[in-house]
Amino acid sequence: MRRPPGAAVRAGGAARIIATVGVGLVAFAAPSIALGHALARSFESRLPLAVYLAGAAGAVALSFIFVLARDVRIERPAEPRRAQRVPGALRTVLRAIGVIGLLWILVQGVLGGESDAEVSRLFAWVYGWVGVALISALIGPIWAWLDPFSTVHVLGARALRRAGAESVPAVSYPERLGQWPAVAGFAAVVWLELVASGAGSRTLALVIGAYSVYTLAMMAQFGRQAWSTHGEIFAVWFRLLGRLAPYELVVDSDGSATVVRRRGFASGLLGADWRLEDVVLVGLGTGSILFDGLSQTQVWADAFGLPAALPQTILLTAFMAIIIGAALVVARLVGVAATGAGLLPIAVGYLLAHYFTYLLTDGQRIVIAISDPLQRGANLFGTAFFEPSGSWLPPALVWTLQLASVVGGHMVGAWAGHVVASRQARAEDPLGNGTEGSVLSVRLRQVPLAAIMVALTTLTLWSLGQALFIPES
Repeated sequence: MRRPPGAAVRAGGAARIIATVGVGLVAFAAPSIALGHALARSFESRLPLAVYLAGAAGAVALSFIFVLARDVRIERPAEPRRAQRVPGALRTVLRAIGVIGLLWILVQGVLGGESDAEVSRLFAWVYGWVGVALISALIGPIWAWLDPFSTVHVLGARALRRAGAESVPAVSYPERLGQWPAVAGFAAVVWLELVASGAGSRTLALVIGAYSVYTLAMMAQFGRQAWSTHGEIFAVWFRLLGRLAPYELVVDSDGSATVVRRRGFASGLLGADWRLEDVVLVGLGTGSILFDGLSQTQVWADAFGLPAALPQTILLTAFMAIIIGAALVVARLVGVAATGAGLLPIAVGYLLAHYFTYLLTDGQRIVIAISDPLQRGANLFGTAFFEPSGSWLPPALVWTLQLASVVGGHMVGAWAGHVVASRQARAEDPLGNGTEGSVLSVRLRQVPLAAIMVALTTLTLWSLGQALFIPES
């Protein structure tokens, strides 16, 4: 039976409940630490890893049961706050950083040497794939101004106009393609990261240069805004992650992005404008992080060894097919919007758990790169021989962050998935004539989403708790 409107829990209340449960779980589990990525090997668990897995999986399952039993939802999104204009100086600085970063990658790829501090890897994987993604998910749409492709396109168009060149009208983007070009490109980036990661800086710089030319050509063909919305890999991915962020971008009719608006954290998940491509994209993001974590464990190495590119591609494809297939099955049972809203916080939680220490340690290599911009042996500022270190990170704090990120992401996903599924059910029965049986049916339809959440929680925490495989040099 439908609960009275006054009994509904508002978004802020749901968020406080989730945060309280998550903090309580972390505080309870913090003394039981397992070996994990970026942790010192001497830091042993006081409890068996199985206890952790059972506790974390149980917490996720219980949180989902709580959400379903209490029907935690909101009747309508909170009114967004007044829009705020982003300072022009900040936008200019971010655009300059984006363009300089792209140019630095290309110049170093052509003229420079190779080392652990080459900026192609640093900007693409450390700051871009991890840093910008986390900022996009937890703060707001930073890529709107960092995006070097849009900046170069705007500057190029402006230069052509000043030169008197006649502009050519953009072709209408084929709506039937949706966001599938970005999804296909995202899959290629995942392969590049997880299979072809051994390629040198020149190869990666060549790929980035080719992608830049391709992106600028598509922007010229279909228009900058249309291609950024549908086909540009990073714009589509970071915008999808931004559904979680407390700041959303307000795009003017001419495509300019100068204004952001404050909203409730995670309220962007509750919209109905989810597409099947979004679910596949979240599946790719989640699966790539899981695969990266699993493939670094000793258990994986014992089972598969150190596969060459082709076997590794087959393993990656099979693994992704399982994760994406499961997501699509759940989407068929629960709905695309509910599945997307439920899985996106999980992907962000995994990103934070697996890669935050990587960002903090490998991100220090910018100190080396600044002193030796081309990696040719220069030492302009005396920091070319700086050694990045993560020894200042307490292992207990790292594991606590990982545990909180994984379990917290699942709890937010449980809440968001249920809210969206409940809204869809109310839209199908706007007069409120549903019976107890129909309400129960709506809740039972969400069980597959809960099941996949529990399975993913167990798998990712298991991988974080395994000894890492270190190849012999």
